[in-house]
Amino acid sequence: MGRNSQNLNQPAITAEQLRLLEKLCNAVGVSGNEGEVRRLIIDQIKPFVQEMRSDALGNLLVHQKKEDGKPLRVMLAAHMDEVGFMLTSDEDKDEGIFRFEVVGGIDPRWLAGKPVIVGKDHQKGVIGCKAIHLTSNEERRNAFSVESLRVDLGGGGKAKVGDWGTFATLFQKLGGSVRAKALDNRIGVATAIELLKHDYPNLDLVVAFTVQEEVGLRGAKVAAHALNPDLAIVLDCTLAHDLPLQVEDSFYPPENEWYNTRLGKGTAIYLSDRATISDPRLVAHFVHTAEEKGIPYQFRQAGGGGTDAGAIHLQRAGIPSISISVPARYLHTPASLARISDWESTLLLVYHALQTLPADLLQTER
Repeated sequence: MGRNSQNLNQPAITAEQLRLLEKLCNAVGVSGNEGEVRRLIIDQIKPFVQEMRSDALGNLLVHQKKEDGKPLRVMLAAHMDEVGFMLTSDEDKDEGIFRFEVVGGIDPRWLAGKPVIVGKDHQKGVIGCKAIHLTSNEERRNAFSVESLRVDLGGGGKAKVGDWGTFATLFQKLGGSVRAKALDNRIGVATAIELLKHDYPNLDLVVAFTVQEEVGLRGAKVAAHALNPDLAIVLDCTLAHDLPLQVEDSFYPPENEWYNTRLGKGTAIYLSDRATISDPRLVAHFVHTAEEKGIPYQFRQAGGGGTDAGAIHLQRAGIPSISISVPARYLHTPASLARISDWESTLLLVYHALQTLPADLLQTER
C-alpha cells in the first residue's frame, strides 16, 4: 500500500475537482428531490457521453457507447441524494413555524439548534427546541424526539408543506480534509463525473447517478434493471470509526479495535456489508490493481450499513458487484469530514481497475 504512481494521463484531485465537489455538496438534494444535483451533473458530463436520460424515478442514466465488438458492459453507480427532512404541517404561517419529518437516517440528537435551508430558494431557518431554562429535570434526562422540534423560518418564510430541507453547513477545506453536509454521497458523484472524462477502450461504460439511496436503495434497483450491466461498481462514502472509545467507568479507555475504516489510510474496498457480499473476482482485481499501482487502500470492515450494491446485485439474473468508498467521519450529521488523499486514492483505483479489467473476468469461477 505505497504512494500513488505518477502518470500524466491519469485523473487527479486538483483545485478544479475541489470546486466541483463544493458545488455538489452545497446543493440541496434530499431523497426524492435530487433535481438540483442532477442539473449540476448534466452540465459537467454532456461533452463526455453519447447518451443521457432521466428515468421515471429521477435517476440520471448515461452511456459511453462502444461501436465494435461485445465488450464488458460495466455500470458505475453513485447516489445523488442526502439525508434531510420534509415539512409536514404549517403550525403558524405568519411566524414560519413548521412540523417536519426526517428523510433518511438522522439521529435526533443532531437536530436541535442547527441552521437549515428549506425549499428550492434555500430559505434560511433553524431547528428550534425548548430552551434549557424552560425544561424540567425529567425532560433534561430524556432524549428529545423529532416530534418535539420545529423548523423556524423566522417569520414571513415562504416555505410550504411538502418542501424539503437540510443542514445549512457550507463546504470548507480544512488542511488536507474537506468538511461538508453531504459528502455522502456527493464525493462519489464527483468521482463518477471525473471518471467519465476518460476513455475506456475495452469497456461499454454506463453510469447511474441514482436517487433515494438513503431511504432504501430505490433508484439503484430501477437503474440496474434498465441498464442491464455485466457487472457493477458502486462509488460511495463510508463511515470511518477511527476515534478513541470513550468508556465512562475507566480512567484509561481501551483501544478502539473495530475501526471499520480510518481516515488517511486510502480508499475503502468492501468485502461485505449488511446488504451485499462483494464478488470475490472483483475484490481480487481491485486489490491487485491497488498493489500494482501503489495506490493506498484498506478493507472496509464487514458489518452494518449498505450501498446501492445491495439492490443492484439482485437484479435480473444477478449482477456481480463491488463497492469502493471514500471514508468519512460524522456521516448523516450537519458536517462530515474526509481526507482529500483518500478521495484521490478512490479515483485512481477505480480508473486503473477499469483500464485493466480483464474481458474474461466473469468467466472464471466465483
